[in-house]
Amino acid sequence: MQERTRAYLRGRFGDHYRRQEITPPPDANEREWGYVPWTEGPGESYVRHNALIDIGNLEDFLARERPKHVYFSAGRYDDPGAKTMQQKGWRRSDLIFDLDADHLPSTTPDDSYKEMLAACKDALFRLLDFLEEDFGFEELEVVFSGSRGYHVHVRDEGIQQLDRDARREIVDYVRGIGLEFDALTDEETVGGTVGRETPADNLYLPTEGGWGSRIHERLYSMMAEIRELDEEEALERLQQYDGIGEGKANAAYNLAQNRFVEIEEGNLSAHAVFKQLAEEFTPAVVAEHNAPIDEPVSTDTNRLIRLPGSLHGGSGLSVQRIPRDAIEMFDPLVDAVPETFRSHEITVEITGPGVVELDGDSFTLEEGVDTVPEYLGVFLMARGRAEKGEE
Repeated sequence: MQERTRAYLRGRFGDHYRRQEITPPPDANEREWGYVPWTEGPGESYVRHNALIDIGNLEDFLARERPKHVYFSAGRYDDPGAKTMQQKGWRRSDLIFDLDADHLPSTTPDDSYKEMLAACKDALFRLLDFLEEDFGFEELEVVFSGSRGYHVHVRDEGIQQLDRDARREIVDYVRGIGLEFDALTDEETVGGTVGRETPADNLYLPTEGGWGSRIHERLYSMMAEIRELDEEEALERLQQYDGIGEGKANAAYNLAQNRFVEIEEGNLSAHAVFKQLAEEFTPAVVAEHNAPIDEPVSTDTNRLIRLPGSLHGGSGLSVQRIPRDAIEMFDPLVDAVPETFRSHEITVEITGPGVVELDGDSFTLEEGVDTVPEYLGVFLMARGRAEKGEE
């Protein structure tokens, strides 16, 4: 990045911060603060181990220093400005989840920025399903990271004292790591039915909550489709699964036709074929429903995370809190474009041509000097695809 480009971005970041009201996180004075200044060279200088008292009024600091990136800690400390983690005196920490489109198994380098962000939002909804439905967390804050993904801050009192190992267990759960099928099922003693004189233990997949219910949903959906097929087509489809021969296929089809309530209730003991199918579906269900979070972020009680309301120095977009009921309609390529950069056009020298979708428009950019909306120019310069041109 050329000095003229760096100076322009630093200046315009300062203009943004002078207009912006920043809401700090809870207990901001107990947290460590860090930032990255606009320094010369390919690397970045990370300034950390600051307490809020060290940097002063947050809004004044941002307007004065005009940093490239701004962070605060998940942890709260006795002395957040101490220079070593041991000296800080850890008290407690939020539980942080980071979803990055670059790390999603469903995205490829050929995907557009817009496509990658859409895939990341899908992963966000899966993560929130685990956090809200499976764990029952209530104090959640969802944040667009300003670049390729989303952060979720969990601030429920019950997780504040968890150590790394306990946080690792939560991570493993939402990632679907180490799931044992038998541990996902429930046993229920039944008896008194026709032809059964003694009680017996039936094995059930839960129909509400947890990984077991997700597997049950897949089994139920497939058997509901089988129920609607003619017998020949149904048997052919069932026998496509490993270990399902004609006999098991017939049994499954007959139960779907005559005792579908057993499937609705998740009764794997209705016939051995149902447990076999449920176990076969498990890896696919885990692959489809797990939340591909950046695992080290969630296990780290001292992690620094981006400040909502700040700008991302690698995109020029806003790190933005999103109300829970607004996530579905949130479009990061429109809603995270700072108003500061919507005012006029600037001249840039484009070094990374191609198509860019931003603020509801699609721009086809060619190499060379061009005049573009400022928000697009800032985006291109921040991402290393343009240098500031002479006005």
